[in-house]
Amino acid sequence: MRVLLITDRGVKEAIRAGLQEDGMAVEAVDELERADFKLRTRSYEAVLLDQRHLGEPGYGQLLRWRREGVNAHLLVLLPRTAGGVERAACLDAGADACLQHPLSLQELKAHLRALRRRDGSPPSPVRRVHDLEINPAIRSVTRGGRSIHLTPREFDLLSLLASHPGKVLTRSAILQHLYDDQETNYSNVVDVYVRYLRNKIDKGFDTPLILTRWGQGYLLRPEGA
Repeated sequence: MRVLLITDRGVKEAIRAGLQEDGMAVEAVDELERADFKLRTRSYEAVLLDQRHLGEPGYGQLLRWRREGVNAHLLVLLPRTAGGVERAACLDAGADACLQHPLSLQELKAHLRALRRRDGSPPSPVRRVHDLEINPAIRSVTRGGRSIHLTPREFDLLSLLASHPGKVLTRSAILQHLYDDQETNYSNVVDVYVRYLRNKIDKGFDTPLILTRWGQGYLLRPEGA
């Protein structure tokens, strides 16, 4: 299960460690803007959002995510003092579950298990670009019928490019996608991962799919180009 956390650092670290023990892939951010970017460019099964990070009265951001097709399960962490009226407003805005401070890790895990059991949403569709196929559900990649093994970050980079075929993505946008705020970012890490990806995706094929726009960034060759 892939989970995105949007909460304070102290809470975040305890949750991250606990969920990773259960084999979940966990990413964490401090800012709503970064969370919004990740939800637009990556696939998550669940999001835990601390209400204090909404940055606005009410639950407008939840409504926007639902309108824009975000289909991850949204769990909202409410203040200890939240009553029935506030929990109802949170659920009506699109949350799948409301939890309260202080957060119980066991309760969170139980909610995630329950949501996974009842999840009837269809699997993510396979993306096809030229002779490249990307299956987000099982995180597999083939080109020309040949299976290609990618590391998790290489797969995330390819998925990001494939979700914007023909669009140039800047190094800073890619860097923000590849790394959360717990890790050290180096200026050349994007170039390094693009090189790794090219060696696996383009090497041995006549048509290169991962292109460079000098001074701008990188893109995946669109169909027909």
